[in-house]
Amino acid sequence: MLKVLAHPAYARLFAAQVIALTGTGLLTVGLGLLAYDLAGDQAGAVLGTVFTIKMLAYVGLAPVASALAERWPRKHVLIGADIIRALAALTLPLIDAVWQIYALIFVLQAASATFTPAFQATIPDILDDERDYTKALSLSRLAYDLENLLSPALAGLLLAFISYHWLFGGTVIGFVGSALLVLSASIPVVEGKSQTRPFRQRLTRGIYIYVLTPRLRGLLALNLSAAAAGAFVLVNTVVVVRSGYGAGDAQVAYALAAFGGGSMLAALALPRLLETLSDRNIMVGAGFMLSAVTLLHAGYQFSAGLPAWSGLLAVWGVSGVLYASILTPSGRLLRNSAHAEDRPALFAAQFTLSHLCWLLTYPIAGLAGSALGLPAAMAILGAIALAGALVAVAVWPSDDALVVEHEHADLPADHPHLREHPARGTRRHRHVFVIDDEHRVWPTHG
Repeated sequence: MLKVLAHPAYARLFAAQVIALTGTGLLTVGLGLLAYDLAGDQAGAVLGTVFTIKMLAYVGLAPVASALAERWPRKHVLIGADIIRALAALTLPLIDAVWQIYALIFVLQAASATFTPAFQATIPDILDDERDYTKALSLSRLAYDLENLLSPALAGLLLAFISYHWLFGGTVIGFVGSALLVLSASIPVVEGKSQTRPFRQRLTRGIYIYVLTPRLRGLLALNLSAAAAGAFVLVNTVVVVRSGYGAGDAQVAYALAAFGGGSMLAALALPRLLETLSDRNIMVGAGFMLSAVTLLHAGYQFSAGLPAWSGLLAVWGVSGVLYASILTPSGRLLRNSAHAEDRPALFAAQFTLSHLCWLLTYPIAGLAGSALGLPAAMAILGAIALAGALVAVAVWPSDDALVVEHEHADLPADHPHLREHPARGTRRHRHVFVIDDEHRVWPTHG
């Protein structure tokens, strides 16, 4: 897997991702301590509002930011977003009111909503080989999971010697380092019609391509499955461990580490599995198994109460494996579903729609857990995960192919597209099919 780092441009971009994630991890710890300083016992409410602002920024701003940024070179967009994030983090130690946290977090997450889809869309332009790109997706998944495990430990080590305000300095260093690494990377300039389209078309193009592509409709349904099961783990693990098992903070960390460890295991195994199994088989299978694990766990708790501590760790580990098996291959689907010029818009659409799934499932995990009890909340979320997997099977054809035979009754015989892909006797021809200006609907019969 690490052989893909031999590609100089990708190695720099991966290093930029790692250092920015480390800075984000330090920000998360420092933000919690800052919220407690300003709000005391109401810190939880403050952080809940912060996470809501984060999701709203991701859902609402990613397509807008992508549409606005399409007229600029992608390298400039990435560097500019990093600089804005660094400046926002630099001002966090100066905050003395809760509303200031909300304002700065909105600015920071708006910049992240610009940076992340553009960054994700850049990788397939650099790595042409699908095997290399698959390895890059797995490395990205590993980076996210390692950040969740190591950043809190690094923050704890630093807090033994410095005030938490200095953690924001680490965040600034992370974003500045990311910008410098992006600056040093050779990023291809992609030109096309997208740069000359009206703003309204640029704003909606990613969603337009997404909803008209069957495999991406399946991906959206599976995003919901992953978010449903993942939301219970992320929101309620602390309640399960502290109230259910009467354990402490260390055990909360162990449980979350089991989920993250399972995700890392899947990321390590997927490049080899995807050489023999299709994306659809792996992702849909993982969606059904994840919903089954969640529903069976809920049923066990209804009938027998909490499982043994080792049982909970095992369930969380398996859930992490299945969760990552849904999310990690998603970049391959996006890459194969648009031309290079449309990929930023499509990745922005995925960014928005996947976070919309989290915006729906996070409140269910919290509110249902408080009002109905944790087993009932788990059952509800497991049912949502199952519904997502069933929808994916219905909308994502089992014979999904990249090369599709179709015809163009609306194009003149001398159209450049027909000259590039000559018809065989009739007006029918075959090529890799994506939604674009010449292909506005997905063919339903051949």
